[in-house]
Amino acid sequence: MIDVVLPVLDEAAALPWILQRMPRGFRPIVVDNGSTDGSPRIARRCGADVFEEARRGFGAACARGLAEAGADVVCFMDCDGSLDPQELPRVVAPVIARQADLVLGRRIAERGAWPPHARAANLLLARAIKRRCSIEITDLGPMRAARTDELRALNIQDRRSGWPLEMVLRAAQAGWCVSEVPVPYLKRRGRSKITGTIRGTLTATRDMSRLLT
Repeated sequence: MIDVVLPVLDEAAALPWILQRMPRGFRPIVVDNGSTDGSPRIARRCGADVFEEARRGFGAACARGLAEAGADVVCFMDCDGSLDPQELPRVVAPVIARQADLVLGRRIAERGAWPPHARAANLLLARAIKRRCSIEITDLGPMRAARTDELRALNIQDRRSGWPLEMVLRAAQAGWCVSEVPVPYLKRRGRSKITGTIRGTLTATRDMSRLLT
């Protein structure tokens, strides 16, 4: 069994599709971060384990999911329909084979799925990581996999938008092998809260820039 942490904030439009496409052997852990659209009810109805995280923030939801994970390997992915759970086995495979310690899904975006401002911010962050950590990554991909206990030992502190970046930075400091595999990136379902808006992207970039400095 492999656990999949799904941070959720008003993702009622995407949850059924996401959970119905979860591969066999992958357990969805939905962490609701204050939804008002019935997302927790929908997730339970679709068979997911659901936990409530009162502290708002993407990182807070991810940290709660990691704390609840019980499998040897844990995955993370956005729950907005932009990533297909059917790609998870490819992302997990190098971790299981001990070929990598952290695997990021490098997004191959369909037309209109990745706003230019979000793509540009991601590219700048990837380049900054390469300069500071000498890690060859091209995307701070939201679909990722690592071994659960080793990830907990990194002691990631950020509870806002900087969680994904801090994971990579701490992995680099710990001497982890970080690699990428390509995954399709689709148009999201429902309203975007971060990368789909300029304000959300600026907030995430500010949180991540703070970690880089």
